[in-house]
Amino acid sequence: MIPRYAREEMSSLWMPKNRYQKWLDIEIFACEAMAEKGKIPEESLKNIKAKAAFDVARIDEIEKTTKHDVIAFLTSVTERVGEDGRFIHIGLTSSDILDTSLAFLLRDASTILIGDIDQLLAVLKKKAFAYKDTLMIGRSHGIHAEPITFGLKMALWYQEMVRNRERMVRAKETISYGKISGAVGTFSFVDPYVEEYVCHKLGLKPAPVSSQIIQRDRHAEFFSTLAIIASSLDKFSQEVRLLQRTEVREAEEFFSPGQKGSSAMPHKRNPVLSENLSGLARLMRSYALASMEDVALWHERDISHSSVERVIAPDATILLDFMLTRFAGMADRLLVYPERMLANLNMTRGLIFSQMVLLRLIDKGMTRENAYAVVQRNAMKSWQEGIAFKQLLSDDGEVMSYLNTEDLASVFRVENFLSHVDFIFHRVFG
Repeated sequence: MIPRYAREEMSSLWMPKNRYQKWLDIEIFACEAMAEKGKIPEESLKNIKAKAAFDVARIDEIEKTTKHDVIAFLTSVTERVGEDGRFIHIGLTSSDILDTSLAFLLRDASTILIGDIDQLLAVLKKKAFAYKDTLMIGRSHGIHAEPITFGLKMALWYQEMVRNRERMVRAKETISYGKISGAVGTFSFVDPYVEEYVCHKLGLKPAPVSSQIIQRDRHAEFFSTLAIIASSLDKFSQEVRLLQRTEVREAEEFFSPGQKGSSAMPHKRNPVLSENLSGLARLMRSYALASMEDVALWHERDISHSSVERVIAPDATILLDFMLTRFAGMADRLLVYPERMLANLNMTRGLIFSQMVLLRLIDKGMTRENAYAVVQRNAMKSWQEGIAFKQLLSDDGEVMSYLNTEDLASVFRVENFLSHVDFIFHRVFG
């Protein structure tokens, strides 16, 4: 079943009609190659190409009896072709059709996903430059650390998605291999030329060696890549959720007119899109695990992987297509509050300058151990008593024996943290 959130371009890949059409394309290409090798009469090939077709309802009807989808498909096609249908599927096994068509579909799905990533990259780049100089506090362990800019956060996400794009391109290459080599991959009853011909027609590469199937480490790499990309979206979404907390409220999802946040509390503005994406990422990671379980099959193959892939191949690609599109739209409409960022940055009364004070004292000759002790002593007092950090330092004789008023003033400048923002942006965006 195609989920309701599926976008048409991706979901259409996995509709039965398209899937069976790919099977038919492979069978006809194989017949063309066999005709070139003299295995099928030219007149029979012409008849096959003219009449070969299928009916989805008829395949479903036949499969109720055969309990085998490829045989049901071949029976439906042969009913249309007639006597020359005996030349279809000569020397082939079901997995020749299933695995080669799956590679074709996953390759096309990859193209769509790469396009989705490109759209998200454009949004993140726009946001990065729009907020390049928008100050906010950086946090480690959830605690205020030192200032960054919101643009730097967007640049960080952008660079991660660049890596994800590279991963997706590699995964597309890894999955784009077909096989037409017969029951156990030995070409016993099919010429290797047929495999080369069919794969070339489909824009795939022949697997250098296969058993009855394409080896599932390829698929595990593909679905693991999808899970990594989904995990990045989870990471970005989680950050939005954290920034939208009432106590923080530095950014939040767009809240449209008429939107409701709670059935009980009319004031609620919940990060539902981000939470949705974090939940879906858990599914994507489970699909990656399932694909890894498919790697170890019995001997030349068993069929335990088939049921898994019938679920995860359409689900994972449709799901990631949805996730990438949803996050790009959410990021594009993200509400950002620079004033709140600045207020939060000043919340700790100057404690964010502690490292700068530490380094200046060391520069002036104090040992690192003593400088750390002096700075921490004043920082803890600022935490406990709510006194401005700079004031405490200026009242500390030990500190002021190394620093003068001008030194202290030069330390407490937020610009000191941001002198290399342009350098970072140049490395990320060129």
